Amino acid sequence: MVDGGSAVSTELDLALIADAEGAIVPLAAGLSYSQDDPYAVRLDLHVGLDEPVTWVFARDLLAAGAEGNYGLGDVRVWPSLASRDEVPAMVLNIRLSSPHGRAKFEAPLRDVARFLDRSYELVPRGRESDHVDLDAALAEILRPAP
Repeated sequence: MVDGGSAVSTELDLALIADAEGAIVPLAAGLSYSQDDPYAVRLDLHVGLDEPVTWVFARDLLAAGAEGNYGLGDVRVWPSLASRDEVPAMVLNIRLSSPHGRAKFEAPLRDVARFLDRSYELVPRGRESDHVDLDAALAEILRPAP
């Protein structure tokens, strides 16, 4: 796990559950969190393109999904036993939906939990607003177009 002072990240070995029969495709991914966007985490999926496919969603969604079924719409998360290993292990299921399709992934729950712990060391839960400059955000929104 990388800790850059104002950001944390980790690499994950995901399993893409490719079809209804449970065919599994190993996939490299990265999770990152930054004080600059204190409510969000980024999930970068390395799918063989020049750039990763990136999803951005709430850190609270990821944390709540580690406890139980959580999320609506495009991102849903829930814990379960892995479908890919002979030795039972807890995984975090991540289901992503877009107009282009949907995919289900399994991530090692312990790795996601460690990542979340590091993110809470950086910005404690409930203190996210301390890292948001509302005046600057409003000025950007209200700035006239060039």
